[in-house]
Amino acid sequence: MQFLKSTLLFSLLVACGLSASAQNAPEDKSGWKLGSQSYTFRLFTFAEALKKIDSCGLKYVEAFPGQKLGGGVEGNMDFKMDTAKRQEVKNLLKKYGITITAFGVVNATNEEEWKTLFEFAKDMGILNIDTEPKPEQFAYIAPLADKYKINVALHNHPKPSHYWSPDSVLKYAAKSKFIGSCSDIGHWVRSGLDPVACLKQLNGHVLGLHFKDVVKDTPDGKYHDVVWGKGDSKVDGVIAELKRQKFKGPISVEYEYHWENNGPEVAESVKYFRTTFQKVK
Repeated sequence: MQFLKSTLLFSLLVACGLSASAQNAPEDKSGWKLGSQSYTFRLFTFAEALKKIDSCGLKYVEAFPGQKLGGGVEGNMDFKMDTAKRQEVKNLLKKYGITITAFGVVNATNEEEWKTLFEFAKDMGILNIDTEPKPEQFAYIAPLADKYKINVALHNHPKPSHYWSPDSVLKYAAKSKFIGSCSDIGHWVRSGLDPVACLKQLNGHVLGLHFKDVVKDTPDGKYHDVVWGKGDSKVDGVIAELKRQKFKGPISVEYEYHWENNGPEVAESVKYFRTTFQKVK
């Protein structure tokens, strides 16, 4: 019954023009680019994900490697795609009025591949490459980031991944002003960390976020996503701290639950985010 109610609510919001709200999003004035990781809609093509993102009242996307393109375009999302294929992807973005802000989580195996990745990001207008590179790769990643002026945002998968703690991110952030954090607040919770405290520790080095609220309420004892404001990610405090830091950059909804139809929960989360943004100081 709850599923049916959520689906009907989502349909009603779309019918009432929720997507149009993205044109007057309150967070825009602070330079926050609230969008969605297309991984949220990983069961669908990139083209279908764009349509869903638009219907959730968002106008930005973070693409992830490997997603089938769809919409009449053959192949998968890949930073090695040729110029013609990139143009087809740009056409899809234009069709839905969506701007690509980030790409990831992605890794490249050597310096030549990293150059290709930066060239892809430059051509697509991508601000942040969200990644978890090997430590030895910073010898050439940092100079490339400086050259292309594109952010390398280190993503924190849960402990024991290499960047699970802000300490490791800060170590590499010292190598370039274009190296910092892709702060996944839900994964910090999974690692036993306080998201607000982590953001404070990373002050000045937060380049983007994977935004999720998570709770542990299942028999297996594992965290899963919930509508924002209903979990343990301290969403209100996170928004307040980002305001205090005068953060600017991409914020990607990454909703990894109810994969078959999580649009209603994404839309509800976006509404909560914008209401909270306007309330907190």
